[in-house]
Amino acid sequence: MPRRGVFASREEGQASVELALLLPIIVLVVLMVLEIGLTGRDIVRVTHASREAARAAATDAAPGAARRAAIASSGLNPDRVEVTVSGRAGPGSRVKVTIAYDLPTSIPLVGALIGHRTLRSTATMRVE
Repeated sequence: MPRRGVFASREEGQASVELALLLPIIVLVVLMVLEIGLTGRDIVRVTHASREAARAAATDAAPGAARRAAIASSGLNPDRVEVTVSGRAGPGSRVKVTIAYDLPTSIPLVGALIGHRTLRSTATMRVE
């Protein structure tokens, strides 16, 4: 039943005003949740890349083997990946691989709030 009286005309646009005030905040929260999900995905990819690179460095003594394995297995942007291999001596030694990935912000508005991030992951394997 529609309202009648003195206050009826004052309250007709209240829901529209509330929506107009809250909509930007709701959109920003949704975009932040999306950016967090994409960051989580990239964390998993960087961890997987470090494991694959360590495995490649443990089985192949070629200087670029770890980088090739990290990029091929993860789907990360090769221009943003830095691979560091250390500790490889002879069979039985341990090789340590560190992957550093400059994470781009994919979502507009949220990128300005979060800023630049670098993801790092380290894996160690025994040289075969």
